[in-house]
Order: sequence, then C-alpha cells, then structure tokens
Amino acid sequence: MTRQRRGEQLMVPRLEFESYYGRPIIHAPSWAARDIAGYFFLGGLAGAGSVFAAGAHLTGRPRTATAMKVSSLTAVSLSAAALIHDLGRPGRFANMLRVFKPTSPMSMGSWLLSAYGPAAGAAALSAVTGRAPRAGAVAAATAALLGPALTSYTAVLAADTAVPAWHGAHRELPYLFTASATAAASGMALLVAPPRENGPARLAAVLAAAAESAATEAAERRLGMVAETWREGRAGTLMRAARVLTLTGAATAALAGGRSRPVAALGGFALLAGSACTRFGVFAAGIASAKDPKYIVVPQRKGV
Repeated sequence: MTRQRRGEQLMVPRLEFESYYGRPIIHAPSWAARDIAGYFFLGGLAGAGSVFAAGAHLTGRPRTATAMKVSSLTAVSLSAAALIHDLGRPGRFANMLRVFKPTSPMSMGSWLLSAYGPAAGAAALSAVTGRAPRAGAVAAATAALLGPALTSYTAVLAADTAVPAWHGAHRELPYLFTASATAAASGMALLVAPPRENGPARLAAVLAAAAESAATEAAERRLGMVAETWREGRAGTLMRAARVLTLTGAATAALAGGRSRPVAALGGFALLAGSACTRFGVFAAGIASAKDPKYIVVPQRKGV
C-alpha cells in the first residue's frame, strides 16, 4: 500500500463499520456480570477444588482434603445461588432439568451442576463429621470425576453463543478456564493447608499460571482484531490484573510458600484474585465485542 502524499485527498472514504439504523447486529447477552462471571469463577473453583481434595486424601493430607471439600461445597452453593439470581427465580433452574439435551451446553451444565452439588455436599459432610467414611469417599470420588467438566463447561457455554470475543476463541477458552480454575483451587489450598501439606498446591499453581498465560496468548492470536476487546477498556484492565496477580501468586507460592504460612496465604489470595479477574475480564470482553459492529462483521468475512 502506497503512502498518501501531502496534499492528496483520499478517493475512497475510510471504512467505517456500522449497523442498519444504528441497531445492534446481535443482541449482547443480558447476563449480569456479577452473577454470571461470578458463576463462572465459583464453579471453576469448586470443580478444581474437588480434584485437589481427592488428591490430598490419597496422598495422606487430611487437613487439606477436609478443607478443600468444604471449600468446594461453599463455592458450588454460591455458584448456584448466583445462577438462580440471574435467572430471576428458582423455578427456572428446575425447568431446565425437564430436558436432557446432549447438544445443549446449558442443558448439560444444569444436569452437571445438579449431580455435582449433592456429591460435593456428601463428601464435605462426611469429612467434617467423620461419619459414613465409605459413602463420603464415594461422594468425594464422584465430585472429583465431575470436577473437570464443571471447570470447563462454562467456557463451552460462552463459546456456543454468537459473541465474537467468546465464539472466536472456542478452541482455547476451555483450556483457559481450566487453567484459571486450577490456579484458584491452588490458591485456596495455600490458604487452608498447613505449609507441610501444600507442596502439590504450590506446584499446581506454577503449572496453572504458565498454562493460563499460554492459553490467553493463543486465544488472542486466534481472535485477531477482535482481541482488542481483551486488551482495551474494562476487560483489558481486568486481564492485565489477572496476569500480574496470577504470576505473582505462583512465584510467591513457589519461592517461599512452603516455609511460611503468611507468605503462602498471600500467594493464595493473589491466585484467587487473579482467577476472578480472568473470568470477569473474559466476560467484559464478550459484552464489548457484541456491542461493536466491527467485531461482528470481520469474523463473518473470515468464516469463523
């Protein structure tokens, strides 16, 4: 492309992306950020936490196992409450269970949450009371098996929409959400576990931070121009904060988290905050991309 010389006028007007009569090309999701982004974060924390709890139980870390089971129950309860609050009334969640549709992420997610919640509850109750240890072990194993699906299905739910910043990253988003959930569960384990039991959590924090960073970069490369919504405005601020907090938390946990309880807790808080910023950042990027016509027109031309 030749540069425009001084004094010359453009023969063709600059391209501007507009929609008919200023109306949006697609409807932005009506989800409330506090409810649905919070639902994404808390569900991921619960699912990954159950995997951590099972691992702690198998490796002889009873205090960590019990604390993570209670943490997962609390997180999934708050996650369900956030979803129901966004739906408006509890009956709407119950109505989603009237249909079992494998091709619908919403339908599968509802059934997944309904199966995981009781398992997490039974596992936590048995661990706290010491009663029915065999049933508690079965419940903990069930929650651990369902946990990975709970951490990633929300990414499939978001990517299944027409929102450019989500749909365009449909391949990377499940990996990003899983890595973010693992970072959050690592942070929770660092908060609740004694230093002598937090070795696996510290290792998981480092691996999760590296995986989250790689998944974010891969998603932005695939999105092309749409990646601007991940880097600018509210979403950009949140995503930058997420990267700083997650990397700082992982480094803190790796370098000194095994010797000092306060240092481990500090790294844990940073990992939890970083994971939350990731979910809220991705959510904000999606809303921004749905409202701007230029991010909708370009992907359609590329056939994304």
